[in-house]
Amino acid sequence: MLVRLAWRNLWRQKRRTMLTASALALALLLSLLTRALQEGSYALGIDHVARFYTGLIQLQNPGYADSLSIDDLLPASDAFIRPVREHPQISDRLPRLESFALAAVGEHSKGVMVIGAVPELEDGYSNLSQKLKQGTFLTAGDNQIMIGQGLADYFQLSVGDEMILYGQGYRGQTAAGVYRVKGILHFPMPQLDRQLVYMPLKLAQTLYSTGDQVSAWVLHTHDLAALPHIITDLQAGYGSQVNVRSWQDLSPELAQQILMDKVSGIFMIYVLYGIVGFALFATVLMMILERQREFAVMLATGMSRGRLVRLVSIESLLLAGLGIVIGMLVATPILIYLWFHPIEMTGESAQMMLESGFEPILPVSLDPQLVIDQVIAVMVLLAICLVYPLWRIFRLNIVGGLKGGSHAH
Repeated sequence: MLVRLAWRNLWRQKRRTMLTASALALALLLSLLTRALQEGSYALGIDHVARFYTGLIQLQNPGYADSLSIDDLLPASDAFIRPVREHPQISDRLPRLESFALAAVGEHSKGVMVIGAVPELEDGYSNLSQKLKQGTFLTAGDNQIMIGQGLADYFQLSVGDEMILYGQGYRGQTAAGVYRVKGILHFPMPQLDRQLVYMPLKLAQTLYSTGDQVSAWVLHTHDLAALPHIITDLQAGYGSQVNVRSWQDLSPELAQQILMDKVSGIFMIYVLYGIVGFALFATVLMMILERQREFAVMLATGMSRGRLVRLVSIESLLLAGLGIVIGMLVATPILIYLWFHPIEMTGESAQMMLESGFEPILPVSLDPQLVIDQVIAVMVLLAICLVYPLWRIFRLNIVGGLKGGSHAH
């Protein structure tokens, strides 16, 4: 009964109802598009950074994060990695052996970072072969290396030239070897371009005398949203013998940048909702003020104040619901279109992504939680806007209300 009466009351002022509902719909549309683009770009950025180097998760020796020592390693055996291989949410697992060495060519020397990896797995994970500018890509059985373009320029090396690597191996052993350059890679990050040396995992294990051990297992998941649950599962499975690190721990700068950008975006959404909130508050207040005589008659004929408050609340809920429905009807086809036809990036950002081997697009996220968050925001806004109008109803003087105007109080 109250719902039917509230719905009829809304359409007594059709223009005002549609204008208010449209304002809510516009706020919902803009906020939903903003958050969908934000979360889509975050997910893409995290995926790109993870595939470029760190992975979404790394399994490390508990002491490795602080020491970065070649002595703090993990087994590379099938038995050790079996829990990861059997986890249904983990899509990629890459063994890596990372350490530092002194590279020397002729009279020149430079500190470099040596990465021992399985070439086929690395290429499938990060499209590493697309960064190859000269020479040919490594294979698992090679005794050669690939280096960054910046490092090659520093030593004036080309494909076929030799480089000496010298460093400290496992448990204090000497790590030294002469390796021929098979390929030259170009990385969009100059720091990496001037320092990276890639070699097959077996060759790196021989160089550093580590045996069948690695410094980290790099993991990737099918779904970024499942990451916390996967980390919990791995921590429970490996216990204190393995340090399970997420991308936030591995790339704190990126995590902080995303957090700051998300906070600024949400703040702007709140500003938008604040502006729309004034329009909603004015509408609800006018619904109360212009109907004071009507309310007074209803109270005089026996309707309780609580029932009258429920009637006005239902009217406001229906108004907000109308705005949400309109907003979703407009936003849904736009989001679906952007999902299948993402915005293409241009300029330097696009060029950097292309050089990294990734498609320069700006996707959207279709996470249902985004819709739920915006609907909750509209409901909270409505609750705030209802506080003063409902208080007016509770304080309404029946005799003054029957007279109308300022006599209502």
